[in-house]
Amino acid sequence: MGTTTQYTVSPDGIGPVEVSVAEHGSGQPFLLLHGGAGPQSVTEFAEKFAAAHDVRVLTPTHPGFGGTARPEALATVSGLAALYGALLDQLELADVTVIGNSMGGWITAEIALLKSPRVSGIVLIDAVGIEVPGHPVADFFSLSMDQVFELSFHNPEPFRFDPATLPPAAQAVAAGNRTALAAYAGTGMSDPTLAARLRALEIPTLVLWGDSDRIVDPDYGRAYAAAIPRARFQLLTDTGHSPQLETPDQVLRAIRDSADTDSSWGSADTDSSAFAH
Repeated sequence: MGTTTQYTVSPDGIGPVEVSVAEHGSGQPFLLLHGGAGPQSVTEFAEKFAAAHDVRVLTPTHPGFGGTARPEALATVSGLAALYGALLDQLELADVTVIGNSMGGWITAEIALLKSPRVSGIVLIDAVGIEVPGHPVADFFSLSMDQVFELSFHNPEPFRFDPATLPPAAQAVAAGNRTALAAYAGTGMSDPTLAARLRALEIPTLVLWGDSDRIVDPDYGRAYAAAIPRARFQLLTDTGHSPQLETPDQVLRAIRDSADTDSSWGSADTDSSAFAH
């Protein structure tokens, strides 16, 4: 079982922010960032990752998600990146790999652009955030939940549910998640300046993409990887927009293999410690 800790973090220009961080395992630190589906979309993956390898997985809940409060001053993806950069400083972590899915991938890219010496690598999983001509991000806010499931999963049936059947408290959390997503990412889920800024990245980057993702298609993912000088793109089979939910073993294998084959990824002893079999 993991633990959950409340931290007060004070990023420059934003002021004190309360952040809830779940933590599993011990060892090399990984910061795992959820997307618009909320913190529960990475919980089981965090547990699985920590159990499979000698790693410490920290999964913050973005303020405004999961029924948490969001300060008015915190209203952009770059603000979230500054928040998590300050959190890494506060925790005095080193050799951190940041992993993000969907909007969490966008936050991950912005964290990398801060060029913190605490961050040694990033993994983008079906990330949003850039603009790719001819490959728009699906307009989530205009879709019914049934349509979201159809576009998000290779096989939506195990994940489909009727939001109207949720208890009132859970419906309120879901509504809060949508409001927070719109505040941070906007309705377009992109920043027209991001792709050009990514050219400045010098950090090892793994870009993982579900071959059945119809929220952001694989060509969008290839464009994301092409924008980052040291990025490597890998397609995941029979997988949609949330591989950590649908095919977590593929994600774990891809991250481990990247560490095994790229000597510049993370610390020198990554092969033997962070990804011990």
